[in-house]
Amino acid sequence: MAIDNSVNINEAPERESMEFDVLIVGGGPAGLSTAIRLKQLAIEKQIELSVCLIDKGAEIGAHILSGAVIDPRALNELLPDWQEKVSADLTPVITDRFLWLKENKATHLPLAFLPTCLKNQGNLIGSLGQISAGLAVEAEALGVDIFAGFAATQILFDTQNQVIGVTTGDMGLDKAGNPTAMYQPGMNLVAKMTFFAEGCRGQLGKQLIEHFDLAKNKGKQAYGLGIKEIWQIPKEQHQPGFVVHSIGWPLNNQTYGGGFAYHYGENLVAVGLVVGLNYENPYLSPFEEFQRLKMHASFSAFLKGGERISYGARSMVAGGLPALPELSFPGGALIGDDAGFLNAARIKGTHCAIKSGALAAEALFDSLENGIVDHAVFKMQFKQKFEQSWLYQELYLARNFKPYMKKGLVVGSMLFGAEQLLLKGRSPWTLKLKHDDHEGLKDAKNFQPIVYPKPDGKLTFDKPSSVFLSNTNHEEQQPCHLRLKDNTVPISINLARYSAPETRYCPAGVYEIINEKEQEKLQINAQNCLHCKACDIKDPMQNITWTAPQGGEGPIYQGM
Repeated sequence: MAIDNSVNINEAPERESMEFDVLIVGGGPAGLSTAIRLKQLAIEKQIELSVCLIDKGAEIGAHILSGAVIDPRALNELLPDWQEKVSADLTPVITDRFLWLKENKATHLPLAFLPTCLKNQGNLIGSLGQISAGLAVEAEALGVDIFAGFAATQILFDTQNQVIGVTTGDMGLDKAGNPTAMYQPGMNLVAKMTFFAEGCRGQLGKQLIEHFDLAKNKGKQAYGLGIKEIWQIPKEQHQPGFVVHSIGWPLNNQTYGGGFAYHYGENLVAVGLVVGLNYENPYLSPFEEFQRLKMHASFSAFLKGGERISYGARSMVAGGLPALPELSFPGGALIGDDAGFLNAARIKGTHCAIKSGALAAEALFDSLENGIVDHAVFKMQFKQKFEQSWLYQELYLARNFKPYMKKGLVVGSMLFGAEQLLLKGRSPWTLKLKHDDHEGLKDAKNFQPIVYPKPDGKLTFDKPSSVFLSNTNHEEQQPCHLRLKDNTVPISINLARYSAPETRYCPAGVYEIINEKEQEKLQINAQNCLHCKACDIKDPMQNITWTAPQGGEGPIYQGM
């Protein structure tokens, strides 16, 4: 059960309040597209509509991390002239390559034999953080109130169990939760409609799904952990518009995942690895597997002699259409990755997030009458608009991808490829995942520890130096935002049965087993947290809950 921070407005402590027509929690592409579309419609229909958007990052884009090869379809619909208005350095995809790796070999898979969803012609390479920052400028120009550095930590309900807004987190608390001289209480932000766009495994989105039972009769959600670096490489090794995706090594056949490298901008390469979080081996370290990937000749050839300039990690939803929860509830809706809008087969979610936000905005206007939201009408309109959109069609055609990949890399790839090439995704069956990712982890006694190569400081690196490049900062004298439901579990179960997997699945070295007074203890280095939320997803006993720290804290990604 998730830690529930919801509160009835009548029982909440007295705080300052601000009221809006619409509140949006999250300043990524989903939240910003919702805000922009709302204001576009308000101007078109000559309606006064106050829209507020809050984001926990120090600035819009600070917590945004994506590959990023972007399908511009949804952006083109939202803002036909977006490339003139949004300041971002983007490179069109020119060359597309798909590799099946073995440790000392790479097989090029002919593009002609690959499903359409795995091809990238017409897409753009760049920084989603830059695009988000540019969309924020456009939103503000349309009249949206944007407040960065404010983390939503509680859901506000009225007496009819309807969501009426959120409370932002208190600032200036000590480790015990007591006010210091710097204390500033959070505010109640109240709205007629609240859209939750927190990204993957959103703290409040997770609570809403449980509170309203939005995932009833749905397939289990699946997740992947994406780890990414940006490199500046020698000009002669740079191939602008070159996109590489890989499957296979360094992961085994039972572990879903794949690598990527995108050449863009001024001699920049975004390189990374996605690892499915349903893996079995507790000794597996996604971070170390990524370091191994860079040692393969297919990747090291263009990285050698370059300089690593940025690092980050985040989880991504991968369950697809069968795992999508009910999108709306009394007083609000889930959009973007908070709901699960991502096409895992394409490893793309930006266009899905933007389209989901635009559809939610249009559904809201269809449900407005005399300034009042009819939530039953909104629910019907949002569902109908989604099911009649190209977004639904795209997700429907790829709906069986993740269930197929549960059967192993070789068999899963063959089944998905056959469905896409022969049936064009229109098979008469829909498969659902039946287990949560954390249930996949097996006892350590069934495996041998993995001995990873030591970092060389040129091509491969350790976690501390990597976290340094993410510009991550948390005030140490505050309550730990990584909460344990039972303090005994990390040693009595996680260490005893699984050899402390949290020390490996975390890509930032947050979790560490130390010996204190001849007793083993879990130390949480919360100041290192990248907000990737892998711990919230993968902890085998679901004992760790990620919550938002003070607003404005966490990574400050540059160009991610």
